[in-house]
Amino acid sequence: MDTQRGRTNRRRFLLIAGLPLLTVGGGLTYLMWPEPPRGPEVRTDLEPLNRRLGPFLGELTDAHWLGYDIDGTGDSRSIPGPDSRIRVVGVARLPAGGAAAITGKPDHVFAAAGGAPYDLPAALKQYLPAAATWQHSPSFDTYANGQGAAGQASDGIPSGRYLFDTARDLVHFDVLYLFT
Repeated sequence: MDTQRGRTNRRRFLLIAGLPLLTVGGGLTYLMWPEPPRGPEVRTDLEPLNRRLGPFLGELTDAHWLGYDIDGTGDSRSIPGPDSRIRVVGVARLPAGGAAAITGKPDHVFAAAGGAPYDLPAALKQYLPAAATWQHSPSFDTYANGQGAAGQASDGIPSGRYLFDTARDLVHFDVLYLFT
């Protein structure tokens, strides 16, 4: 009978001592396990876009866009580098007639861009109409990038590409801001 009691006490001791160790070990494993990288989430807020792009595009509405550090790992626990390259890419609606007003200016020669915008993140593809006829002007890109650079120094140095669909009053923007 005493041998039976010794086994029971030993089992109780192992259960009582082992349970906290398993809990602590499981918690540490959870904390140390790397999070899978998540892609940026599609944004619809207009204030950041209108502040940066509004001065030369007009008041934007119905926007779907991404803004992310292209050099970042997606891990919020990492230390940012001294230089950041932030990509702002998306599509937005211009005021009625806004796309035609921009593409009709004689100082910028617009031509058919041919097909859908290239290098578009998968999260945004559903927001670009398949039947859109995009127009592009390298001189407008230069103008817009210069207007963006004339903004606040905290907004970074932009270089971007802008495509317009006059039938739907849409603008597709793909801008890279360099912060040094």
